[in-house]
Amino acid sequence: MTEFNAERLRRWRLVLGGGEADGLTHGEGVGISLGLEDRRMDDALAGLYDAETGTRKGGLGGSAPKVARWLADVREFFPSSVVQVMQKDAIEKLNLTQLLFEPEMLENVEADVNLMGTLLTLKGVMPAKAKDAARAVVRKVVDDLTRRLEEPTRAAVTGSLNRAQRNFRPRPGEIDWDSTIRKNLKNYLPEKNTVIPERLVGYGRKRRSLRDIVLCLDQSGSMASSVVYAGVFGAVLASLPAVDTRVVVFDTEVVDLSENLDDPVDVLYGIQLGGGTDINRALAYCQGIITKPEQTILVLISDLYEGGNEREMLARARTLKDAGVNVIALLALSDDGAPSYDHGVAQTFAGMGIPAFACTPDHFPNLMAAAIRGDDIATWAGEQGIVTKGGAAG
Repeated sequence: MTEFNAERLRRWRLVLGGGEADGLTHGEGVGISLGLEDRRMDDALAGLYDAETGTRKGGLGGSAPKVARWLADVREFFPSSVVQVMQKDAIEKLNLTQLLFEPEMLENVEADVNLMGTLLTLKGVMPAKAKDAARAVVRKVVDDLTRRLEEPTRAAVTGSLNRAQRNFRPRPGEIDWDSTIRKNLKNYLPEKNTVIPERLVGYGRKRRSLRDIVLCLDQSGSMASSVVYAGVFGAVLASLPAVDTRVVVFDTEVVDLSENLDDPVDVLYGIQLGGGTDINRALAYCQGIITKPEQTILVLISDLYEGGNEREMLARARTLKDAGVNVIALLALSDDGAPSYDHGVAQTFAGMGIPAFACTPDHFPNLMAAAIRGDDIATWAGEQGIVTKGGAAG
């Protein structure tokens, strides 16, 4: 048997789990017997996908220490992305949610957005002994996301704000000298070693904020990943002095979390995932806090399944749009793939000029930059290869 074929058989043996179900012949000389490390890896796989009738089926049991040891093993043998998939399978398919109440398990999990969504869903019933460990998991994910997303968001949004507030009759203290020199290089006088500026470029008049941003988050259970990302983005946007950011969450009730934006963990712990959906009520609240419609960007992050008054909700969305608010409907803000959403409502939004599409976290900073510049968002989405409701990507 060649080395290549032996490795292929070894991999199939680990995938299929051994025994009669795998369809491979066992025995010495065949070249698929497992060494010590492979047997440990196989045991870790069998813990979650125990061989039975041709497929691997769960068998971790209900012991928190046993699960914690299993988590340590899978983290040793598999890359982080695979560990996260196996954790998700263990929690969802083997009904191990109750074990997340154990600090020993929480200290060993691979922290990721999906796990954080599960913890936030359970926070109301989690025993006191596990709450500190759960919050530490949430903090780790938030810190990782902030490191990944903060700089692109600041760069994209600040650049658009600088362009949005340019003025060409600046006072002396408002002159942007770098931009002014670049604009007037053609007027350089070598004999005087200077530039004669025909056109001054300024930063604009100082104002409390140049744009108001309202993130309106649907906290139904299906939106868990989107809510996590939006909470982090909300905190980053709130740290920019040139924008005034509000974060509003809703199910059948509406809660304004804007006072907690100095810490995204506090924002996320203010969210109660699950429950019904009343988009109309949420838009009514947002309508009440918007004071400068033509300078406001309202991002509704929702799958648009309305549990309240749909007709009134659509009329309210149209009123906001007609008042000059830049309304954007994000069907998802996550990496989870194509979302489920109400196609009829999305189509109606598109007819109003409200773009409706799903967006990955990596796209969100540039989306906000485009909205601040006043770009046509549907066109922007098409240029990014994003399919919007009512029109395909360009």
